[in-house]
Amino acid sequence: MHDFNYHRPTKAADAQKLIKKHKDGALMSGGMTLVPTMKQRLAAPSDIIDLTGLGNSGVKVLKTKVTVHAGTTHAEVATDKDLKKAIPSLCALAGGIGDPHVRNCGTIGGSIANNDPAADYPAALVALDATVVTSKRKLSADKFFKGMFETALSRDEIVMAVEFPIPDKSGYAKFPNPASRYAMVGVYVADHGKGNVRVAVTGAGAGVFRQKAMEKALSADFSANAVSGIATKADDLNEDIHASAEYRAHLVGVMAKRAVAGAK
Repeated sequence: MHDFNYHRPTKAADAQKLIKKHKDGALMSGGMTLVPTMKQRLAAPSDIIDLTGLGNSGVKVLKTKVTVHAGTTHAEVATDKDLKKAIPSLCALAGGIGDPHVRNCGTIGGSIANNDPAADYPAALVALDATVVTSKRKLSADKFFKGMFETALSRDEIVMAVEFPIPDKSGYAKFPNPASRYAMVGVYVADHGKGNVRVAVTGAGAGVFRQKAMEKALSADFSANAVSGIATKADDLNEDIHASAEYRAHLVGVMAKRAVAGAK
C-alpha cells in the first residue's frame, strides 16, 4: 500500500472541499472495495476522505416511503425492525452481503457509489424505483447507474441517502459466488400495484439492468409461472471462470422464479 493522507470530516461540505482540493484523492464510506484495491497497489490515492465521520446513518420508515441514509451499514439495514415490516426483501438482501465483517463496515452509500456489477443493492434500487439523494440533487435509480463501476455522480458529489417507495410486495434471490458472496446472478422483483412490476438483474452483465419481458408478464400475472419460458439473451452477459454467459442467462430465469415465489 502506498502512503496517503487521511481526512475524516464531520460535514458534507467539508468533504466536498477536500475532494475538490485533492485531485488524486478518493472518497471512502466503509472501504470494502477501496482498501483491498489499495493493498494490492491497484489504486494509490494521495488522500482518503473518510465519510464515516459525517454520522450520516439510520433508517426512517414512513407510511409510503423508506429513507436509508448513506452511511447505514449493511448489518443495520438487515436488522432494522421497521424496515423488515415495510420492505422485508431489502433486509434479506443486506443480510446476504459478504461476511459479518463486510456487513458491519460496508455501507449502502459506498456500495452504490462503487457500483460493482455483481453488487446486490443496485438491483434493489432499480426494482424498487428508488431515488438517490446526493449533496447536489436527486436522481432516479434508472439514471444513477451508468455501467461497470460507473454512476452519474460527479467527482465531488456525495451520496447522502436513498429513498425507497414501499411496494405491495417484493423479493430478491441470488446465486452467490461461494467465496465472496457476490451475486453471480441476482434478481429483484417488486410489485408496485396497478400493473406496475419492475424486475432488475445484477451480476449477469456489465451493470444492473431491467428484464422488460418479465416485467410485462408479471404485471399481468404476478406468479412464478408467469416468467417460465422467458429467455434472457446471453450476448452481452458476463463470462468468467465461475460461469459462462449462457449459464448466467439461465440463472436469470431461475432466480426470477425464486424471487417471485418468495415475494412478500
